[in-house]
Amino acid sequence: MSASLIPANTDLPPDTASPAAFSALLVAVGRDKDREAFARLFDHFAPRIKSFLMKGGAAPDQAEELAQETMFTIWQKAAAFDPQKANAATWIYTIARNKRTDALRKRIRPEGGEDETDLIADERDNAAQEFAGQQESDIMAQEIDKLPPEQADLLYRSFFEDKSHADIARETNIPLGTVKSRIRLALEKLGANRKIKELR
Repeated sequence: MSASLIPANTDLPPDTASPAAFSALLVAVGRDKDREAFARLFDHFAPRIKSFLMKGGAAPDQAEELAQETMFTIWQKAAAFDPQKANAATWIYTIARNKRTDALRKRIRPEGGEDETDLIADERDNAAQEFAGQQESDIMAQEIDKLPPEQADLLYRSFFEDKSHADIARETNIPLGTVKSRIRLALEKLGANRKIKELR
């Protein structure tokens, strides 16, 4: 996709908020370093990544910083994206989760020698708890990725982006009843998943 085929308006309308559209934009960034395509991805995903990271326990400032780092990595590594192996949202949220995990590991293993103040020890304990929660989120995301694409995309929007079923229906132009049915089927499959059961 060339830059000329991407509208100048960076406000994504509902008819382009689809897995295929996001994948096309990501391919354009990777192949052409298309700034307009990246702007549209940034406008859509950056605030959602921040919300996703805060939902996982990150403080607002840290979530903002990690969201910025995630989008910078997307700009750098978009050429590695393969739409045949994953949809754009899956690929992007995986980068965000990895950024969050790396940040937590640094907090668990702070640099500075053997001596630790109580404050540093408390911070390390808090980070360890957040890391455990992040691992659970990672397992959930990995199992969602194994669902049929039409179910995984809707569950990502519902679970990670906190979208209502009605909002998802408007964004994707899918009938509300179909959205509810696909999400219900996806949740039933996850409910029967052994790895998900082990998290309970």
